[in-house]
Amino acid sequence: MSRFVDRVVIHVAAGSGGNGCASVHREKYKPLGGPDGGDGGNGGDVVLVVDNNVHTLLDFHFRPHASADSGKQGQGANRDGATGADLELPVPDGTVVLDADGEVVVDLVGHGTRFIAARGGRGGLGNAALASKARRAPGFALLGEPGEARDLVLELRSVADAGLLGFPSAGKSSLISVLSSAKPKIADYPFTTLVPNLGVVTAGDSVYTIADVPGLIPGASQGKGLGLDFLRHIERCSVLVHVIDCATFEPDRDPLSDIDALEEELARYTPALGGTLADRPRVVVLNKVDVPDARELAELVRPEIEARGLPVFELSTVTRTGLREFSFALAKVIEEDRASKPAPEATRIVLRPTAVDDAGFTVEHDPHDDTGFIVRGERPDRWVRQTDFNNTEAVGYLADRLARLGVEEALAKAGAVPGCPVTIGGVTFDWEPSTPAGVAVMMHNRGSDPRLEQNTRAGATERKAAKVARRTPFEEMLDEDDE
Repeated sequence: MSRFVDRVVIHVAAGSGGNGCASVHREKYKPLGGPDGGDGGNGGDVVLVVDNNVHTLLDFHFRPHASADSGKQGQGANRDGATGADLELPVPDGTVVLDADGEVVVDLVGHGTRFIAARGGRGGLGNAALASKARRAPGFALLGEPGEARDLVLELRSVADAGLLGFPSAGKSSLISVLSSAKPKIADYPFTTLVPNLGVVTAGDSVYTIADVPGLIPGASQGKGLGLDFLRHIERCSVLVHVIDCATFEPDRDPLSDIDALEEELARYTPALGGTLADRPRVVVLNKVDVPDARELAELVRPEIEARGLPVFELSTVTRTGLREFSFALAKVIEEDRASKPAPEATRIVLRPTAVDDAGFTVEHDPHDDTGFIVRGERPDRWVRQTDFNNTEAVGYLADRLARLGVEEALAKAGAVPGCPVTIGGVTFDWEPSTPAGVAVMMHNRGSDPRLEQNTRAGATERKAAKVARRTPFEEMLDEDDE
């Protein structure tokens, strides 16, 4: 028997970027043809994709760990590494993604909607891409960045036009079974419905979906019974239908008190997707009127319920009494609610330009070391992750990049002195400024090779002199023959 899972915790890890390659081109008569190391490939992303053929999060329950492919390392002869393949994970329509702190990250609604849950790391540059006029022969390459890894919570919130609310055994499952082709479990004991059931109802030209969710008891908004599991699935419903059991044998319950209890729990619950449940249209169903005592009770309380401004319908799922009128009336309420909502707008692309005075990093005093400093910033952290600290030239390249960004000047202004510990991206250095007085001037000639500076090609003057020297003996011989 298949299981229904509507909440899971998944651990996603994107692929890491491939390392760049440090290589030198060699062929016959060209022992030093210049750097030709290729770039590493980017790591693959982990992507959540809404698929209408998926209706539960069961797959994630058994396989909560998901990892994308990493990029391949670059090679010589300017060959770049292959890009890691993205990992697409199908999720049901109506899945809400939350972070580890419980904050909503994204609401996935609509077939084909995509969300990058973890972004792959960028591949490192090879020494061919690092070559420049000042650095003609880099003897190093950049490392690939690690892929993003995070824990996410997936919650399924059913997408339905109408939601059936009621106490356990109020007849919600029976009602959805006669209105649609849904076949929920029906029994004569409480909490028969443990998972939501969706049904499609056709009333004339109108087609809408209706959800049967677990029963509600007082205190559900605080987690009693299956309350939170129940309330989560009505957040998207446009119309709330109170299904009232008029044939209950419990002495402390009556239709009015049941409605008041349901409304109190709805008022206490705060939807995670925003808004409130108080402004949703309500419809009251007085169920099980095929029982004589229930019919008398329904006729007695109907005027009081209508006085509250709520539409009331007396139904019986056994005799099918009032079902047609109820389905058409519910369709009318849903159509009116759809018409009252604004047309959906296209997704807006929000651009957040960097401020003019934003240096891209900050310098703070280390709270654990009175003489230390911490440099925070996206670019410095990324540069540290890309650096091979076993290569002195790569470390020097990192120092040059930080100096050009203004990190050394900012450290000097903050009071840093040579030898004090500086932490960047989780790596601690003993700061030795490479620029005088914090002025961004290059003091090293890294990335050079004296063999590349050798120029054995003769100039124009030398070639002309050699030509004259070659012709002079022949001309002298001609002069001697003439004599």
